[in-house]
Amino acid sequence: MGSNQATAVPQPPPPLVRIALGFYAALLLAAVVWARLADRALGWASPQAAQRGVDPLADLGAGALVGLAIVLASGAWTRATRSGERLARALAAAIGRRSTPECWLLALASGVAEEAFFRGAMQPALGLLATSALFGLAHFAPRRELLPWTLFSLAAGLVLGLLFEATGNLVAPVVAHALVNGVNLRILTRDYAPA
Repeated sequence: MGSNQATAVPQPPPPLVRIALGFYAALLLAAVVWARLADRALGWASPQAAQRGVDPLADLGAGALVGLAIVLASGAWTRATRSGERLARALAAAIGRRSTPECWLLALASGVAEEAFFRGAMQPALGLLATSALFGLAHFAPRRELLPWTLFSLAAGLVLGLLFEATGNLVAPVVAHALVNGVNLRILTRDYAPA
């Protein structure tokens, strides 16, 4: 006997999500190749840090605390200033409405790929300040209302770079970055995106 119930066919992610995931996959691959060419382990700030390894509780906790602090600071700035609200509306218009799973998928992909590239591959080669500056420039958009995003990214890059140096590995920066992006993407798409 057949069933009258339709089988749900999984839908592919929307175009923006597919494009973003492709970009982050390429960025992660570039990080792996860079580290390989430099003959370094990608996830570590130094050979000594690699020998120490990961302290899961401390590294996850540090990442979560730093991520939460950045989320709270960015939220307060968005609510308290016109430039923060303009930035939120401009970013939300570019991102559009996204579901919670899409927000967290994008957050995880960006957290892993950007941290692998900027902190894991670039920072050991170029140093904290140059890497933070390049991270900020990677978030540059030539629109006045988006300029604060570049400055915010520069500051966040510095914090994430310090976190990488303090822990010696990518666990804490990835957790912080993914948490910031996941929470903020959800807030942007829920509260600021045009209907």
